Amino acid sequence: MSRRTTALLPLLALALACSDRRAAEDAALRVAAGSPGVAEGAGSPPQAQDRAAASAGSNPSGAARTAAVQTAASPADAARLPNELGRIPVLEYHLLGEPGSHWKVERRRFRENLALLYERGYRPVNMTDVLDKKLDLPAGLSPVVIVFDDASPSQFSYLEKDGKLEVDPNSGVGMLLDMNRRHADWGKKAVFCMLPAAQQGHAFFGEKGIAGQKSEWRFQKVRFLHEQGFELCNHTLYHANLGKQTDAKAQEFIARGDMAIDSAVPGYRVRTFALPLGVWPKNRPTAWTGSWQDPKSKRIVRYQYDAVLEVAGGPTRSPHDPQFDPRHVTRIEVFATELEKVLDRLDKTGTRYVSDGNPATVARPTTTVAVR
Repeated sequence: MSRRTTALLPLLALALACSDRRAAEDAALRVAAGSPGVAEGAGSPPQAQDRAAASAGSNPSGAARTAAVQTAASPADAARLPNELGRIPVLEYHLLGEPGSHWKVERRRFRENLALLYERGYRPVNMTDVLDKKLDLPAGLSPVVIVFDDASPSQFSYLEKDGKLEVDPNSGVGMLLDMNRRHADWGKKAVFCMLPAAQQGHAFFGEKGIAGQKSEWRFQKVRFLHEQGFELCNHTLYHANLGKQTDAKAQEFIARGDMAIDSAVPGYRVRTFALPLGVWPKNRPTAWTGSWQDPKSKRIVRYQYDAVLEVAGGPTRSPHDPQFDPRHVTRIEVFATELEKVLDRLDKTGTRYVSDGNPATVARPTTTVAVR
């Protein structure tokens, strides 16, 4: 019996068809809306192929990975009622280290955050997965977008041992990779909104010996993130307040951030932009489209973003929600116990995005119709 047929059967038949993966009470009726996914725009790199090539031999991709992931939901996860119009937490991190503060999360707490998300049935996705509606998680699981702003060394550091570079296990990237090693269904997904020329080491994750990081490692780090499957995001050249800039200057700061990413990963299409300080430029559309001409090379750098990240606002809407606006993606600033509070609130209010396990349908808490 196909999933498409199952989606159209009455409640009892749907529950029986899904019984190998969830309890019968999961089989709430659902309504499909829209297509299951949108292909990446022309000119974008084959991200999935790059990820598969980068992780060959250690991280299954394609059908093999899907099969492995589809068995990952626990009975507690599978017991959740599907709701693919629910909200998605887009988490915002800046610094990692001690002591903790509003902008700095202790490394111990970051590890606890990751463990908590896993235990509560969340799995990481990139912002591009949200944009393309590629949220094909097992039934009962929920997507979470983990975003790092400002490209600090604490997010991604190298350790040099006997002339070889190793990812610092106490950096953000090191902890994300450790989660993937310990949990096969925790993908190598996170969004890094980077600065290539900011001060105090915020220049592609460190330079000039700051926090032990060498300048020549910067582009290598950006390439590594891309090869592993993480998403590269622009955060402007050096974090200037765009609301205080002329239209031309705002476009320059944004375009030069894109140009720096292209220098590290030629041809990479940046689809996500994070507003510095959460401040919009005076001409708001400049945040998602514009151009700048390099006075030296005369090269014209154009940018066109599909998503603009705000600095706060709570969990964002599902991409299946008609009110979802990718140019106003709200986020959650993670500090103290804010993550626990948000996750509790989503469960208590029943507003959490929960997958139905079928990428061909979009689940509401009421009825289901197959996507055509």
